[in-house]
Amino acid sequence: MSLSIGIVGLPNVGKSTLFNALTKAQNAEAANYPFCTIEPNKAVVPVPDARLAELAKLVHPERVVASTVDFIDIAGLVEGASKGEGLGNKFLGNIRETQAILEVVRCFENDDVVHVSGSVDPIRDVEVIDTELILSDLQTVESRIERLEKQLKADKSVKPKLELAQVLLKHLEEGKPARGFFDLSEELHRELISELSLLTSKRIIYCANVDEAGMAEDNAHVERLGELARSRGEQMVKISAKMEEELVGLDEIERAEFLGSFGVSESGLEQVIRKSFDLLGLSSYFTAGPKEVRAWTIHKGWSAPKAASVIHTDFERGFIRAEVISYDDYIKYGNEAKCRAAGVLRIEGKEYKVQDGDVMHFLFNV
Repeated sequence: MSLSIGIVGLPNVGKSTLFNALTKAQNAEAANYPFCTIEPNKAVVPVPDARLAELAKLVHPERVVASTVDFIDIAGLVEGASKGEGLGNKFLGNIRETQAILEVVRCFENDDVVHVSGSVDPIRDVEVIDTELILSDLQTVESRIERLEKQLKADKSVKPKLELAQVLLKHLEEGKPARGFFDLSEELHRELISELSLLTSKRIIYCANVDEAGMAEDNAHVERLGELARSRGEQMVKISAKMEEELVGLDEIERAEFLGSFGVSESGLEQVIRKSFDLLGLSSYFTAGPKEVRAWTIHKGWSAPKAASVIHTDFERGFIRAEVISYDDYIKYGNEAKCRAAGVLRIEGKEYKVQDGDVMHFLFNV
């Protein structure tokens, strides 16, 4: 499975600059005017994980394959986007299938960089985005209700789903996001949320885009955005998109020195991915052999057969057992044979819950 993140925000808040920096690909035009992004930009980015390199030093594989994140950047949203204002609403469908939303919010003052609303106010900006996402979801739910009403004439079994959709519609009309509306223990709720792919049902990471001075100390804009994120139970990262862009092309030593000069140890990409993994309950396990060392993304708590399915569905269907070595043990003893001799290679069955960093080999038969 691949983690997918949709990037949203008002025009000219640094979305495309951040996208360029995060993906190390200058394919999202960044300019000092609104609506410079008119097509959704997509990029597949490897997940930074130092453990892969350490395993590769021991295994000497032909290749090293990281887990990936799909970043999707759409045109900036503006007030009235759901009614055709601007360009952003046209591309909201491109992020409906993403697992999380990174909402870029401007948290710096600069008279040379125009703000679409004329002033910097992160709370107001978030409210504009909230409203447009809710209005877009309203259109989605209304369309679904119309189809269910037609379907009801021939199939009475859809009545409970129709009634649930009608309650959801009222919930959205009150200006409330779909997050928290659904009871995920109820099958009907899970079925409807899967069908609708509502934007406001997704978890959000608020991205406070600051200038370089703002990296050293939180300004008032960052503090306000942080309070809002905490009140909603969501994550916030503080990034200087301009600084991130300057990281592109630096080697590891130069990157560490550059980040250290601003008092930070992680790049924006690393922060976003780490918080996304935490937010969505994701983790990684590894396979290691002469052909490749590879990271695989799974949900925390997945059983060994379910975790094996991300390699191939046959691995889950014909699962027999898994050979498991913790990452720390693998590094300590140096290879699989030494781990086996030391008694730290474990044989696990179908009930085993895969742990982050496990080095695994699956045995199966189909």
